[in-house]
Amino acid sequence: MSASLAPSTTGPSGWRRALLMAPFVLFFGIPLLSMADFSTRTATGVDRSWQAWVNLFQDDQLYTAVVTSLLLAALTVALMLALLVPTMIWVRLRVPWAARTIEFLCLLPLTIPPLVIVVGMRGVYDWVTYFFGESPLTLTFVYVVLVLPYAYRALDGALSSIDMTTLAEAARSLGASWPTTIVRVVVPNIWSGILSAAFISVAVVLGEYTIASLAGYQNLQVVIVLIGKVDGPTSVAASFATLVLGFVLLGLLTLFSRGRRGDAAARTATPAPVTEGT
Repeated sequence: MSASLAPSTTGPSGWRRALLMAPFVLFFGIPLLSMADFSTRTATGVDRSWQAWVNLFQDDQLYTAVVTSLLLAALTVALMLALLVPTMIWVRLRVPWAARTIEFLCLLPLTIPPLVIVVGMRGVYDWVTYFFGESPLTLTFVYVVLVLPYAYRALDGALSSIDMTTLAEAARSLGASWPTTIVRVVVPNIWSGILSAAFISVAVVLGEYTIASLAGYQNLQVVIVLIGKVDGPTSVAASFATLVLGFVLLGLLTLFSRGRRGDAAARTATPAPVTEGT
């Protein structure tokens, strides 16, 4: 059979793919356009003004909330990766019998309502406040618990895609220490999973409202709600900017994952050199 008569295995064509994507684009695009339209309208509803977007940079309360949320996202990602990555690697290499327990503990926050988390951690937070003070950045400890289920799934998928035991044994047989094996052998092979966990955690932290509101701290979402009671366009402009930032992060994640899959496919498709006499 000639190549032209062979059935296509490359998926839907361009117009079919566009037709499938159209409902999703409309579902997300129409609300975003409505938000952009509302944020640029004046009180009369006739003229246009960029004052709401200018307020994003001039409102001290909103600026402080943006900085606080970005710091919370960065600290949450750093602490989550420092706790979860070495633990999951060590469990898979040395104590595989504990994998189910770690999975249960990481997925447990999905089943607990935010109100119960805040009330349950109140006693612990008395000590946190004693050592770190009344800072909204102490929400980092709660947010690390909150992002555990999503980060665990992303890292677990990346670790399952490689033969980590063989890689670790090969590195150890060549004289590498355990820290060197983890940092220079295992981590580069699960880099896409680490980025996925980081981006998803940032998106969760930037969209979190309930726990910060119940705990009495002002992050970006809490301030957006407060501003919305007196200045609707500025509140919508801040919400729009937050959503766009989340979409950009997910887009970067998709492009990076596609690039990694393309490199892996190219390495797989490249035939190994044949040595004479073998």
